[in-house]
Amino acid sequence: AVVSEIAKVAEIAHSLVAAEYRGSSVDAMTAMRADARKTGVYLKVVKNTLVRRAVKNTDYECISDALVGPLLYAFSQEDPGCAARLIKDHIKENDKLEVKFLAVGGQMLPASELIRLASLPTKDQAIAMLMGVMKAPIEKLARTLKEPHAKLTRTIAAIKEQKAA
Repeated sequence: AVVSEIAKVAEIAHSLVAAEYRGSSVDAMTAMRADARKTGVYLKVVKNTLVRRAVKNTDYECISDALVGPLLYAFSQEDPGCAARLIKDHIKENDKLEVKFLAVGGQMLPASELIRLASLPTKDQAIAMLMGVMKAPIEKLARTLKEPHAKLTRTIAAIKEQKAA
């Protein structure tokens, strides 16, 4: 049951962060689980042998050899960076939490890549950035097309002021 549940999550997940939680308090783990539910992260503490079976024939099969010690698995379901952001935020409060590795797109990455993965924009942020890039040339064209009329108006106003003086 656990293996099939994790296998289903692994099939749809964008990324995975594995961290050692040894020595973490129950309160810290409970807070992290609550935050995970809010941010679309599937967070689970499972035996490594079960995870090894669950990720077989998925993009996360690359992690099989690295499953050593008590690990907490965070699968990003919303966007690739949400699990990394969750773990990064909780490492600040819980120094016992130690990232062991990440996996994205069938590649296992070292723990040092956590900051880079966490800094990826969310889907909404990426769409907003794309819209800004697409909108800028249109606005520039509109200003360029409007400028001759504005220049003519300013010239006429300057001539009018000159004759009035």
